[in-house]
Amino acid sequence: MNPLIITYALYLPISIGLTVWVGRTLHRHGRIFLVDACAGNQELADSINHLLIVGFYLVNFGFVTLYLRYGMRPETTAEIFEALSARIGVVLLVLGGMHFFNLYLFNRMRKRAQLWGAPPPVPPTGQIHATGAGD
Repeated sequence: MNPLIITYALYLPISIGLTVWVGRTLHRHGRIFLVDACAGNQELADSINHLLIVGFYLVNFGFVTLYLRYGMRPETTAEIFEALSARIGVVLLVLGGMHFFNLYLFNRMRKRAQLWGAPPPVPPTGQIHATGAGD
């Protein structure tokens, strides 16, 4: 069998499996952050969580399939493992980047929600006088 076909046959299920595992983990464990960011509105948090996971899958599956054609073309068994290692390594880096991007978004949403619930700033107690340059 063609070594390139073997590489593809191994790369796709491994990459898709890793993507699904990371996506499910983010979906399951990210919900609590979204509920907090949405000020306890579970319905809104679940909706956002679903939209985030769909976007996550679209971006990552798109990358996995596009990246299929790049990299070395293996001709030996050792090169198959090298090609798989390089491709899966890049996929893992992209998944890690997406994970940190999601954490960044969750954190921003949470901070914004906390600001909405914060009391208004206290007005100054004294008067401020503007002085001009000619005074």
